[in-house]
Order: sequence, then structure tokens, then C-alpha cells
Amino acid sequence: MLTLSGITKAYAGRTLFAGGTLQLGRKDRIGLVGPNGAGKSTLFDIIRGTTEPDAGAVTTERGVSIGFLPQESAPAGGETVLEIATAISPEFVKLRRIIQGWERDHPVAASEVRTQPGDVHDRYLELNGYQVEAQAKQILAGLSFREQDFNRPAREMSGGWVMRAHLARLLTQAPDLLMLDEPTNHLDLEALLWFQAYLTNYPGAIFVISHDREFLNALVDSVVEIRLGKLLRYRGNYDSYLEQRAAKEEQALAAYRNQQREIAALQEFADRFRAKASKASQAQSKLKQIERMEKIEAPRETEKKVNFRFPQPPRSGQRVVRLQQVHFAYGAHTVYRGVDFEAERGQRIVLVGPNGAGKSTLLKLLAATLTPDQGERELGHQVQAGYYSQYRVEMLDPSRSVLDEALATPGRVTEQFVRTLLGSFLFRDDDVFKKVSVLSGGEKSRLALVKLLLNPPNLLLMDEPTTHLDMNSIDALLWALGQFEGTLIFISHDVYFIRALANKVVHVNQGTLTHYAGDYQYYLDKTQAGSARAALTAGARPNDFEPGARAKGTMDRREQRRRAAEARQARSRHLKGQRQIVADLEKRIQALEGRQTEISAELEKPETYQNGGRAVQLNREFVTNADELARLTLQWEAEASKLTTMEAECPA
Repeated sequence: MLTLSGITKAYAGRTLFAGGTLQLGRKDRIGLVGPNGAGKSTLFDIIRGTTEPDAGAVTTERGVSIGFLPQESAPAGGETVLEIATAISPEFVKLRRIIQGWERDHPVAASEVRTQPGDVHDRYLELNGYQVEAQAKQILAGLSFREQDFNRPAREMSGGWVMRAHLARLLTQAPDLLMLDEPTNHLDLEALLWFQAYLTNYPGAIFVISHDREFLNALVDSVVEIRLGKLLRYRGNYDSYLEQRAAKEEQALAAYRNQQREIAALQEFADRFRAKASKASQAQSKLKQIERMEKIEAPRETEKKVNFRFPQPPRSGQRVVRLQQVHFAYGAHTVYRGVDFEAERGQRIVLVGPNGAGKSTLLKLLAATLTPDQGERELGHQVQAGYYSQYRVEMLDPSRSVLDEALATPGRVTEQFVRTLLGSFLFRDDDVFKKVSVLSGGEKSRLALVKLLLNPPNLLLMDEPTTHLDMNSIDALLWALGQFEGTLIFISHDVYFIRALANKVVHVNQGTLTHYAGDYQYYLDKTQAGSARAALTAGARPNDFEPGARAKGTMDRREQRRRAAEARQARSRHLKGQRQIVADLEKRIQALEGRQTEISAELEKPETYQNGGRAVQLNREFVTNADELARLTLQWEAEASKLTTMEAECPA
């Protein structure tokens, strides 16, 4: 469907990729990964034709349509949410405007109508006009829009909701190739689960940039990594890619060390005997042997690891924070009635539950940014609480540079330490001299995290701390929180992040807290959850407890059951397809193994060598088949592993 041949691109003297080659098939599900600044978005731009490569070409089959969702959308105009979602082509938008004008008795510009009304309607029907609107509404509902929002001007909504409307447009358009740049950034958990299930059954190809490991594991069948100027493709999901890359790095390092040992031995012989007449020729031969070698390059570390120790807060008492018989309501909506909660020193508690159930409210009550209507909040001995969102808003000085703001901490830290930490959170080179006032919301979030890590309180309360972070920055945050000696209570939809940190789970639903005295896997085992991500929103119908929760709306039970059934059906179809992939691979491997047996038997016959050409042909076929068997076996292992995971998460 689409081929990249010899793509080369450089910026400011730095080569992003050189001679990059990639093929995308019509059913491919590909994740694009690489460190920040590696060129992921640039590669997307080259494929879309908005950026020209320095060398190479992009070849696309005739008639292939490409849809693209950027990280951030342009400001919304006067169009409604539904108009954005149904804007699948300029022709369609024009026809719809004409028909709507007729239906509302509005005058239509003569320049727009050059055909008879019947022709306009006929063409609109050819484009499935009325079905498009119905499909767009269904997709908008899946992305958490309420029906009353469909005809609402998009400019009245936040940027995140406008992005969802544009995502709905792409899904309604259903291009042959769907290119998504961090599509999960603006989705709540329920919308994300729906979106993930929808994509597993998407009819076209998908090429996605995402920092969400769980999303990539559930969706992609191969990963393309931009590394050291190359496009490297790995078969399997994200976890499979990590395993294959680690094995490849280990092999490369072993090959390099073996060659270095061989070179050292040859050089030692040459140095020892070059002055000895009887051995001089042999010594010279060893030196020439070294010269003729195709040198293996020393493996280079492409990602800087965070490996320094962070400042630690003062030790608190055993009991850190307690809520006793707390009542809280937003107006007429009661969130908690007589709730109790307690955290002890060293605990790392994750709050899970459906959207709108009260997780963020509980965190704010613990942080004292909300005051209970009744009941008490009590801090333990020498406890200092820090709330991540509050910290970002109140503690950043807009007049300072990024570096000066990070250095303005009571702890004793060096500038080198601070700059290293800033680099881990994507503030590199001249970025550290930018004024805080000009930073984006995501950049302010990352800077606030840096400040928290440089001077952490001993009770850390964090609401979705991984938002706006790439994978390397998430790893840096995990490293820091892994060393954190205080108490952590957090909310996150990143399963990888939760698994790495949580040692206790509290499920929040309809004003009730259920405690699980173990890590996230313990919680999954106890609740017998269908999947690790779905368990984050497990519970009854979410109530409209919190401002902004579920677009300030609710779903009835029938709608929940319908969506749950759709998700189950999508998982079942995906599971069936994965089983077929594994079965097909097994058939191909079995056929090749049978052919190899036939070739071996023929090569053992003396008469085969009476015709020299026949023997050569069989040997070549044997070698080719062996290479293909190795490739298919590796692919089968990845697909079989993926199938095992899917079967575990989707039991019959």
C-alpha cells in the first residue's frame, strides 16, 4: 500500500534517519517509537507529504486515502461538534451545506449550486450521506460526547474535546491508512477502552505514535523504532519489541567483544613475532588479517538512563493521613457519606474505579484543597503533603527561566544535577532558558514534576502524573518514585506505571472504598478482571459526581451493557483473527519443515550428484528455507505469545 525507499532527513546538521526503508500493508498495525527528538513526527510529515525528505521517495498505491490526527488541533471555528465529525471530505461538506440550506429555507449561493437539486441529493446518497451522520453520532457517543453536545459549537469546548471531535471525523472517514500521533492524550478511561476496542476491528492500516504501553500491546502487530538514524522493524507488540531489542543488543555486544578478542590475539601475535625473521611473514599476515576484517561497531547507548539519587523527604510518623466519617457533596450530588480512609508510611496506593466515581475528589480531600462538609482530615506526625496539580499552579514563577525555576529549591542540588533531571523530562539544550510564562500546559506539568522530585514532601498526592510524558520521561519518573521513601497516593490510567509502583489498591465507586492489600496483580486476581486496563474502570454506572466527569453526563445501564457487549464482541473477533494468524504460521512452518526433510533425503542420494546443477539448486533451496524457517519461527513465537496474553485477558 505504501513504501518508503531510502528516506534521509537531517535538521541543523543532525541526521534523523538515513536510507530509511519501510513498507506498510493494508492490514498493518504499526507502533512508531523512539526517544524524543528522534524524528517520529517528521517521519509522519514525510509520509503525508507535508515535509520533503532530503533523499529517497514515498510511493503510495493509487487511490489510497490517508487520515492524520496530530497531537494538538487548530482552534475550532463556528462549526458544531457533529459538523466536525462528519467533515469527511470537502465535497461532502459542500453537499451537506447545500441540502441543509434547502431544508431550512436558507438561500444558497448560486456559485455553490451548478446542478439540479435531484443531482445534489443523488450524489449525497452516493456518498452515504445519511449513514455518515448516524455513524458519526455513534462514534461521538463512544468518545463520551452527550447527545446534547452534538449541535454545540466546538469553540465552546476545551481543546481536548475538540481533539475528540476530530478523532471522530477520522473514524467516520475510515481512511485506508490511519496515522495517529498520541491519540490517547485527551481520552478518559472509558473513551480509551471504547477507542481501543474500535481500533482492533478497524478495516484499514494503523500507524500510531503513543507513549501508552498498554495501548500499543493491545493494538499493534509490529513496532518500528527510529534508532541511530535507522528505521528498525520488529514483529509483535510493544513487549515483544522490548524483548527482541534486548536480545539483539546482547547479540551485537557479544559479537563486538568476540571480534575485539580475536583482534587482540592477532595483534599480540604480530607484536611478539614481527621482529623474529622466521615468524615475520606470519606476523605480517596477522596484521593483514586484521585489516581485512569487517569491523563491528561498538554498540552505542541511544537512551540516557536516569541513574542518580534524588533528595529524600524527612521521615514521617507511621500513620500519615486519615479521613474520619467524611461527608462531601457538589451541590445536590453527594460524593461521600461517612467515608473513612487511612494511609501509613511507605505505602504506594493507587485509586481506581469508574470515571466520575470520586477518585480525584478523594485525592483533593486528602490534600486539603477541598474541605469536607462533615468529618475530619488528620495528618500524622511531621507529615508534609504535596498535591501535584496544586503544585503546578501555585509554585511556578512565570518570570523565571526553566533552569532558574528548577534551581529555586530548598534542597542542596548542583546545576549539573538539575540540568540532567530537566533533560530526562524533555528540557534539553536551550529549552532550559525558556521563560516559564511561555511554556505549554504539558511543559509546565513536566517542570512541576521536576520541582517535586527535587524537594519532595513525605506525602505525595498525584493525579495522572504521566500525562504529557513520553516513555523515557515516564521511566525517569518511575526511577525517582521507586527511590521515594515517603508515602504516595496516586491516580493513573497507565497500567505499566501502576504495576511498577502500587503496593496497595483502593477501588472507589458510588461513595464506597474497597481496599486491596496487595499490588495491582493481586487486585486483578481478586476481582477476576477481564483485562488489566478494563479493571481500572470496574464498577457500576458512573455517577455525575465530579465537575468534568464523563463530559458532565451519565450513561444508563442499557447503554453500558450495549457498549460492554460491543467491546466483548470486538475482543472475540480479534481473538479469532489472532488464532488464525498463529494457525497459518504453523501451517507454513510445517510445510517448510516437510520440504526440508524432502531436500535432505534427496541430497543423501548418490544420483543427485550426477547432475551437479541439481545438487547446487537443492542446497540453495535448503539454505533459503532455513532462513525463512528461522524468520517464521520468530514471528510465530511473537504471535503465539500475543495469543496467550489475549486468551488470558479474554477467557472463553
